[in-house]
Amino acid sequence: MKIHEYQAKEILRKYGVPVPEGEMVTTLEDADRAAKQLFSAGNAVVVIKAQIHAGGRGKGGGVKVTKTLDDANAASKAILGMQLITHQTGPQGQKVQRLLVEAGSAIERELYLGITLDRLNGKLTFMASQAGGMEIEEVAAENPDAIYKEAIEPALGLQPWQARNLAFKLGLKPTQINAAVTFMLGLYKAYVETDCSLLEINPFITTKDDKLAALDCKINFDDNAMYRHKDLKELRDVAEEDPLEVEASKDSLNYIKLDGSIACMVNGAGLAMATMDIIQYSGGSPANFLDVGGGANQQQIEAAFAILLADPNVKAIFINIFGGILRVDVLATAVVAAARNLNVTLPLILRLEGTNVEEGRQILAESGLKYAVGATMAEAAKLAVEAAKGAK
Repeated sequence: MKIHEYQAKEILRKYGVPVPEGEMVTTLEDADRAAKQLFSAGNAVVVIKAQIHAGGRGKGGGVKVTKTLDDANAASKAILGMQLITHQTGPQGQKVQRLLVEAGSAIERELYLGITLDRLNGKLTFMASQAGGMEIEEVAAENPDAIYKEAIEPALGLQPWQARNLAFKLGLKPTQINAAVTFMLGLYKAYVETDCSLLEINPFITTKDDKLAALDCKINFDDNAMYRHKDLKELRDVAEEDPLEVEASKDSLNYIKLDGSIACMVNGAGLAMATMDIIQYSGGSPANFLDVGGGANQQQIEAAFAILLADPNVKAIFINIFGGILRVDVLATAVVAAARNLNVTLPLILRLEGTNVEEGRQILAESGLKYAVGATMAEAAKLAVEAAKGAK
């Protein structure tokens, strides 16, 4: 689950991590009021920042640095309600419905801090780089040695000496080292206690008066842990998510919309990834990632069909099931019922293997549905590609 920058900064405040003073607003009136308060408090600069779940906001025109109240008001008017296009939103962009009106900072240096799980060693890793303000993916690709890392032992947590090591590698002044260690330990505590999957401070700044602050913050949470954090679950902004993905989450379906024409219904994330790969290899393009899970029932299968059919780009549906926990006969019964209830007319291509596969095939054979069956994944993928292209 993603949250907005202003929400992430509120969490950091609770852990003693310094962030600039600011206020989230949703109207121009409140934006003007917030800017006036910040200027009246003696701030020489006020920054107007679009709040969407995407990076690259500054390059897209979603961040404006202003030095007068009139400029701040004009910036708020230009940004609020705009369709902001960045490299992460895609060409359609994202409508800006919230602003963060924030006090400017006297920036001396822009650095980077981040925490995520390193799946190669199975440990959380704390990252730091002097290349703050840049996309960390670009830094990693062009100059991986510019990213310093400390692997965190699960039983010990981030140790002060590790934070101090990173602080020295960032080239911080001796007078800033202790504050940086406290800063990093606060970030780590926030990460662990809120069950993050990613926490990034970009940029992590030093100011001309030797202070440190999180000028921008990105936090993603582990969806599987949200049952422990009802307060954090309330931070979800469904307006920032694809409507079909929101609907899928209501039925505990793992769905991600893509740009292709072949809808995929699969049980198991690994099989879903393999299915998308083999569709691509066969000359087609997947319309989605959809994992119905091992315990899917008829209601979930029907909900999955409804979501797939709601995508106007879908020309064929490829159902690829390996029955383990989810028996093939149970799946087949649910598919038949859902296809009838929703009057599915798109080509159906199935590849079925696993527990009770013969019973499942019998249920489909007696259903009266029009469908094609592939004996292998490769054969089924080829049939799906042909169906999507209108081939006989």
